Amino acid sequence: MNNHQELDAQQWVKTRSSLDPNKSTFLIWTGKIYSFIPGEKRKLLFKMSGVSVSRCIPTAENSWDFTSRELTYYLDPQTEEILRHWENPWTGETVPVIHVANNPVQGKFEGKFPAQVDGDTTTFVFDIFPTYPNPLAENPQFAEYSPQPIYQATELFKLAVPTGDLFNSQLLSVSQLRLSWDRIGQWLPWMKMGESFGYLIYSASGSKVSGFTELPPLLKNEINTRVPLYKQAPKSLIDGEDMTSWLYFQKHFQAYLAGEIFPLPEAEEF
Repeated sequence: MNNHQELDAQQWVKTRSSLDPNKSTFLIWTGKIYSFIPGEKRKLLFKMSGVSVSRCIPTAENSWDFTSRELTYYLDPQTEEILRHWENPWTGETVPVIHVANNPVQGKFEGKFPAQVDGDTTTFVFDIFPTYPNPLAENPQFAEYSPQPIYQATELFKLAVPTGDLFNSQLLSVSQLRLSWDRIGQWLPWMKMGESFGYLIYSASGSKVSGFTELPPLLKNEINTRVPLYKQAPKSLIDGEDMTSWLYFQKHFQAYLAGEIFPLPEAEEF
């Protein structure tokens, strides 16, 4: 039997980020993205490589503001190189690829977090089902890209960490972490799938790394040369809503039509 416990927010902060508000924490992941169309054989569309850089800022007793930015690159499934253009196998059209560059992704960590404590390993499990009006749906210029009235997805997270680390007051962040992330999502707007029925299935795994220098070369190179903003987490909570792939597409639609290289450059924050 798994031992289900309610752990304090502090233990979740040590897992997801760090109790040190002066430190940026890096989670990385790799995986595959498949098409799922009922009655059709699946296609491996992309491999992916991503990173989240985060910070937790204490605000009150057992309460933290979480602030982060995240990148995910869509890679050629054969060569594993970053895709700049993609030939849509259903429409035959070649479109620019908009990689994930979500800045910020934020939240509040407080109260209790359910976990499965299984001897030496503790696993946090989150099954999330975001459903809200699609911000692109009411604008006719996005009809070929994302006409669905509702944005709907499924995100399944499992984060496994050493139980001892959670209860070791000397440690501000867990020494190791295994991430499992699966997602069911709609076609991405840049894929230009219009009304076509079907989904994307994401299957990824990852870990926590000790700092920027430990990132995979592909991510390190991209951050150094194109988006140095992602070298560190925001210093404090950023006003405004979380960035998503849908809002990023809306914001940078003209750059997409012009065939620019994504993510668009973003300078370092000093």
